[in-house]
Amino acid sequence: MSTTQFLIAGFGGQGVLFAGKFLAYKGLMEDKQVSWLPSYGPEMRGGTANCSVIISDEPVGSPIVNKPDVLVAMNLPSLDKYEDAVVPGGIIFVDSTLISRKVARTDVKTVYLPATGLANDKGFSGLANMILMGKIIATCEGVGKDNIEAALKKVVSARHQDLYDANLAAIKLGFGE
Repeated sequence: MSTTQFLIAGFGGQGVLFAGKFLAYKGLMEDKQVSWLPSYGPEMRGGTANCSVIISDEPVGSPIVNKPDVLVAMNLPSLDKYEDAVVPGGIIFVDSTLISRKVARTDVKTVYLPATGLANDKGFSGLANMILMGKIIATCEGVGKDNIEAALKKVVSARHQDLYDANLAAIKLGFGE
């Protein structure tokens, strides 16, 4: 049985919930059992936001992720709050454009990616979340490159179809294409 618990955390407006929804749809399209649980403060944009995603071969008993296998920290308060919760042997993805400190733990793998800087440099302003999703796809076992476009079509709304190509390009930038 394979189960991976993800926690994506940052400020409202960074696309935390969108990234989680993309990951959940990708899992669904791979015939996995999936849970997606968004959480955000009342102030939303600019406030705290996090999203729990569980992708499993077995039914998911609870959507709550207390001990993530994978943490995506998009800002310093998120890293400070959730770093210790990651299971030993887990992976922490850090947006190193916005987080200057290093992960203190030595029992986890850490991936530093200047996602916000890359997004701005490449003209993908606001798509650091999807660059990080690309890095997750490239790094995490069991999260392959299949179904990326189909999952993205599900999460990019009809009203924002003009952003589909940019989101796809940001994902590809994240996994190095």
